[in-house]
Amino acid sequence: MDALKALKTRRSIRAYRPDPVPAAMLDDILDCGRLAATARNLQPWEFVVVTDPSLRYRLADLIETGRFIADAPVCIVVFCRETKYWLEDGCAAIQNMLVAARAHGLGSCWVAGEKKPYVGQVAELLGVPAGVKLVGLIALGYAAGSAESPPKRPLAEIVHREKW
Repeated sequence: MDALKALKTRRSIRAYRPDPVPAAMLDDILDCGRLAATARNLQPWEFVVVTDPSLRYRLADLIETGRFIADAPVCIVVFCRETKYWLEDGCAAIQNMLVAARAHGLGSCWVAGEKKPYVGQVAELLGVPAGVKLVGLIALGYAAGSAESPPKRPLAEIVHREKW
């Protein structure tokens, strides 16, 4: 799938088939995250790939809005070392991985991290060292069914040329 089609058809998927994600496909998605834009090329991101079902269930138990992580065959947990733009850099990596997943025919869903009360628990569960911050989690796998796209605001409504 070409990049523009992947960008325009990506949806948040919250129901997954149990089929495993091929290792080469997963590595390509992670590589796309690694290649994201990053302030001053600091590349502060660290990706924890969780495929163990019991560990995914424990993550899902911590995250009320991410219970579906238990059913996704993969959860990519994105952390960043603390830099001036760690959150922006981490979000860029997540967005790249979401689009790459779509391009590979996979479903994904971005689950919030940084501002949530479970930040410390997720870090502890995954053995993350101090000074590394949770950006977010990505549930990943083959979609069980299709997802309807919520309506998006029209371009003419959100674009301002030269000034507001």
